[in-house]
Amino acid sequence: MQNIRNFAIIAHIDHGKSTLADRLLELTGTIEKRKMQEQFLDTMELERERGITIKLQPVRMMYRLSKDQSPKSKVEVPGFSHSTLDFSQEYVLNLIDTPGHVDFTYEVSRSLAAVEGVILLVDATQGVQAQTLANLVLAQKLKLAIIPVINKIDLPNARVKEVEEEIFNLLGVGPDEILKISAKTGEGVKEVLEAVIERVPPAPTGDGEFRALIFDSVFDTYKGVIAFVRVFGGSLKAGDEIKLFAAKEKGEALEVGYFSPKLQKNQELTSGEIGYVATGIKLPQKVRVGDTIMKSNSSAIALPGYQDPLLVVFASFYPEDSDQFDDLKDALGKLKLTDASLSFEPESSPALGRGFRLGFLGLLHIEIISERLKREFGLGLIISSPTVEYEMTLKKGQAIKIRSANQVPDPTFIEKIREPISLLNIITPLAYLGSVMKLIGEIRSSYKETNYLSKEIVRLVYEVPLSEIITDFYDRLKSVSSGYASMSYEPTGYNEADLIRLDILIAGDKVEPFSKIVPRDQAERVGRAMVEKLKDVIPQQLFAVSLQAAVGGPSTGSGHGKIIARETIKARRKDVTGYLYGGDVTRKKKLLEKQKRGKERMKEEGGVNIPQKVFLEMLKK
Repeated sequence: MQNIRNFAIIAHIDHGKSTLADRLLELTGTIEKRKMQEQFLDTMELERERGITIKLQPVRMMYRLSKDQSPKSKVEVPGFSHSTLDFSQEYVLNLIDTPGHVDFTYEVSRSLAAVEGVILLVDATQGVQAQTLANLVLAQKLKLAIIPVINKIDLPNARVKEVEEEIFNLLGVGPDEILKISAKTGEGVKEVLEAVIERVPPAPTGDGEFRALIFDSVFDTYKGVIAFVRVFGGSLKAGDEIKLFAAKEKGEALEVGYFSPKLQKNQELTSGEIGYVATGIKLPQKVRVGDTIMKSNSSAIALPGYQDPLLVVFASFYPEDSDQFDDLKDALGKLKLTDASLSFEPESSPALGRGFRLGFLGLLHIEIISERLKREFGLGLIISSPTVEYEMTLKKGQAIKIRSANQVPDPTFIEKIREPISLLNIITPLAYLGSVMKLIGEIRSSYKETNYLSKEIVRLVYEVPLSEIITDFYDRLKSVSSGYASMSYEPTGYNEADLIRLDILIAGDKVEPFSKIVPRDQAERVGRAMVEKLKDVIPQQLFAVSLQAAVGGPSTGSGHGKIIARETIKARRKDVTGYLYGGDVTRKKKLLEKQKRGKERMKEEGGVNIPQKVFLEMLKK
């Protein structure tokens, strides 16, 4: 069957992937115009609010080539001749829409493992950006067919010629092979569909034994885990007995079908197709991304799975209500099913009780998960400061890994600390080069190289500690470049560093979620910035609240180490004399004195209630 094309759209964030997907759905008649809405494939409320794609989304489209249409492509596809194009059949086009933010590169990698080609979408106003390069490298490693497309050519500030030059420097392709479109108006979108049919190799087919690779999944109360799969051989019908190779779990294909984009039941799934299998398995942890589904009596070998996601940042989540620990556990299990990159393990804190230590792909990933837990499961959370994974060698020679500042042992026991290093790629217009280099000079970094993608676009490569760029560096980069610069990063290893634990005390009590591991020479600056930020975001109390930053204290016990910064939140004052009218002034003094004693008693005995929004605000600091 030579009429199946499996492809994905890859691009930097905000380059128009979801808009192009909308036009493809309209052009192929997959979605009726009266049902069409913007970002149709972005099904999550958060995706629509933020205008970004978070989850990969597959969809099956049908398209027929016009008989008077001749192949326009000059690109040679190995093992495939354009003379095999069939004008009498409808082509099955399986599209996977992917995220563009650097935090969700793992979603992109899973998508690319299920396709034979990609549309590389580039914004005509912004040109090639950091995530464009990162996603392109992923596609090239898998030897996928690449169709370069310049989007937003209808905008008055479009730089089509300059962007063509940037793409030529990346791929070595001429202007005739680069498509120019406006996904918003639909101009040129038909040519994109034709290019997919002409340039993307047909999905390999074969009778053989049934094997399908799981690239995503969701849970259904009645059907169990529904696995999103790419079939690499044979066929599967509803009612067939199946098994999961790695999990060694057996089940029954209760239902099979494809995405339209809703689940559309079908009689069978055949080789080369992208679709779903309702496994009937009720334990979500048994159906893992990267596993192979095969028939229960099959002796075939497993398909190559995906690489495990590389988690770069960690944070602790505790329920505000300690009775909701089991609810949090169940919620994380359900999110894990739809987000294979999410990792969590239980931990406990003397101050906060039981919670979980979560691993994430980046800071945006933390924000998305915390917001989903709040909206979808109604959970109030206490979230610790994000941190990376450190390697520590104790004086006894023992090597340990630390994912939380509260796991740091007493400083007297530590021989050395090693922190993760990453290769930072920044792409910026030449006009902002000075501002960007000044920003990089404010963090610990080591210059590697400079490349010019065109006369006006430059690529900077630096080696930086991962902890320097996982918090607010991206926002600062956008600020100094008026939104034009972009970044991507790739962890490369570990280097030894002089680091220390920084604690935050609120009303004299250490608040564990705010503890951080910081360079020793930056501790005072970071501590001062944190207490100043907390002064702005913590609501006033009925008594004065002290905010302190301390270093060098023990990880447990009552000692707090050396205080290096302090701020005070003034008490919220209530007018206790407002109802008085005339009379002796001593009555007023007595009431004020009574109020003063009450505030002192509250200061000694009372606690400070810290709302969830405070922890979320501190994530960005």
